[in-house]
Amino acid sequence: MDAPTTTPSADSGSDGGGGWFTPRKAPDPQSPAPGSGQEAAEEHRIPEPRPQSDTQPPQRPAPTHASPDAILVRRTMEEISPVADKVTSYFYALLFVRHPELRPLFPAAMDTQRDRLLRALLTAAEHIDNKDVLVAYLKNLGRGHRKYGTQAEHYPAVGECLIAALTQYATTTWSAETEAAWVRTYTTISQIMIDAAAEDEMKAPAWWMAEVVSHDLRTSDVAVVTVRPDQPYPFLAGQYTTLETPWWPRIWRHYSFASAPRSDGLLSFHVKAVPAGWVSGALVHRARPGDVLRLGPPAGSMTVDHTSDSGLLCLGGGTGIAPIKALVEDVAEHGNQRPVEVFYGARTSHDLYDIDTMLRLAQSHPWLSVRPVVDQQAHLQLPDAVREYGPWNEYDAYLSGPPGMIRSGIDALRRIGIPGSRIRHDSVEDLVAATD
Repeated sequence: MDAPTTTPSADSGSDGGGGWFTPRKAPDPQSPAPGSGQEAAEEHRIPEPRPQSDTQPPQRPAPTHASPDAILVRRTMEEISPVADKVTSYFYALLFVRHPELRPLFPAAMDTQRDRLLRALLTAAEHIDNKDVLVAYLKNLGRGHRKYGTQAEHYPAVGECLIAALTQYATTTWSAETEAAWVRTYTTISQIMIDAAAEDEMKAPAWWMAEVVSHDLRTSDVAVVTVRPDQPYPFLAGQYTTLETPWWPRIWRHYSFASAPRSDGLLSFHVKAVPAGWVSGALVHRARPGDVLRLGPPAGSMTVDHTSDSGLLCLGGGTGIAPIKALVEDVAEHGNQRPVEVFYGARTSHDLYDIDTMLRLAQSHPWLSVRPVVDQQAHLQLPDAVREYGPWNEYDAYLSGPPGMIRSGIDALRRIGIPGSRIRHDSVEDLVAATD
């Protein structure tokens, strides 16, 4: 169960329909829910590209006049920021002492979980008034929480312990009015997550079991892992999932799908083992055919808009070439002759582990160009290399790779005239978590 996030929602009333963090009853799984059917399925698959990601809401200007609750919440965040580690440690101590039945939902090592809580709170403080922006983010978060075993009755416990932790450390700004603002905020946001999870329960499992059917070690630290899920797994090219190994229970990491949906239902992932990376190391050096993994639901909005004729400018660094390859296959399957320009970046030629595959695709499709960019040879970073070509004003941009490359890539693309609304990328926060 990820840390709670805090923001009001356009989907719920200010009081969230309950008392002290008491959620409304979730819809009966046997009865139709609002948005079920094709509309709900499309929402689950997130078909429309967005400029940012599902884990971190898009950056939009905050309203000129902040709401009273937003002002109070932000004041609290400013006060506790210097002691954030103490706040989160106190929160989890309270949660596990008061509600020991929730401890099995969390991983044994809590360092990453603490980071997620802090990020969630900071995100809420920054975007608390952008209700339309956060609703989709929170719905996706609620659906994703199902794989942890989170139930509607768990949310009040989390909320009460969060308030207790804030009360302990926000001694200067805390008041009855501030507490009421946090109660309203958390109650509303938790209700969005609860409703989204209940809706998703009627059409998808909480997780999928997936057997490893192929393990291809491309380099000493990069493997292509292919799995067969136990049930149909609907997703879109460019999306990602969370993955848990049997060797590190309750430790989930994000990996992008390395192909467009296949007729045989198999799913492939490109995994690079990183120093002290528990999950990545296990997948590269330990996993073998026959091992069984768990998959969470698909997520992400770095997908192709097939109603557009714009070209695709794709920057893939390292194993970030995996979703780029999936996007290329997706364009090919739709039969569109739109131009696709791929820049494949790596530190050394050895790191271009999938260049042969990409070049074969380019030979098969005249609308596709693939340009390898090797740092040690060109003495040029991947985003900078894009400036040597173009113009790109008629292209939608897609970035996938290490967090630093994503950040510098966004800046470089904006400098050459591509607006932020046409730049799509993986979540930087998820990428950081995936390196563990």
